[in-house]
Amino acid sequence: MILSDRDIAWYMEKNLLRIEPIHNDTIRENGVDLRLGNDFCRFNQQAPVLDTRKTFDKKQYYLCETVSERKGFRINPYEHVLATTLETLCLPDDLVGLVNVRSTYARLGLFVPPTVIDAGFCGQVTIEIIGSAYPIIVYPGQRFLHVVFIKTTSPVANPYKGRYQHQKGVTPPRLDATG
Repeated sequence: MILSDRDIAWYMEKNLLRIEPIHNDTIRENGVDLRLGNDFCRFNQQAPVLDTRKTFDKKQYYLCETVSERKGFRINPYEHVLATTLETLCLPDDLVGLVNVRSTYARLGLFVPPTVIDAGFCGQVTIEIIGSAYPIIVYPGQRFLHVVFIKTTSPVANPYKGRYQHQKGVTPPRLDATG
């Protein structure tokens, strides 16, 4: 079942679902809109081959920066970048979030690959953005994502406790010897 605006408000009133900061236009008809944060990372095109079975130095593979709302961040044609949400989300054990780019940005040709926010996750959400056919500048604070919440048939037995729990800012992959 997909939560309506009333359901989302109820979860938030009961402090089961937390979204901070919250804005007047965050809760929508059947989901929430999230804003871009200030942190972005480009993929380093000059990086050496990455072995996914070994730990790696993320500074070799990602060129990260914090940008202002005034300056914005340029996404080049078909460039793949990482970004973060302004908001921190904390989901209860019976909700899963499905993240999509808002249709305004999709119509500009920007694409966000499928992203799932697991039941029990808490933190800022790192997303991937794939650029359009032409350069586009996006700005921190813009409503960029739409999240639909799906209620599980029962609370999950093992809420999310993975390597990205409580992440802040853009979080590149955390690889170890097992991948």
